[in-house]
Amino acid sequence: MRILVNGLQCDVRATTLCGLLNELGYEDQKVGTAVNQEFVRSKDREMIKLKEDDAVEIVTPRQGG
Repeated sequence: MRILVNGLQCDVRATTLCGLLNELGYEDQKVGTAVNQEFVRSKDREMIKLKEDDAVEIVTPRQGG
């Protein structure tokens, strides 16, 4: 399936947001997520079904000052 991840077009096998994070190597990281500009809590990621042309944002925390 073809979706946008952080603005880049990707072909992925995952059908859920949780599966996508695993497929992209984020399974052990704390990240923020949104699908089609809607925030998704970590506990809800397994229930979020992805479909063709969805836009997913994955944000990792950064330190700075």
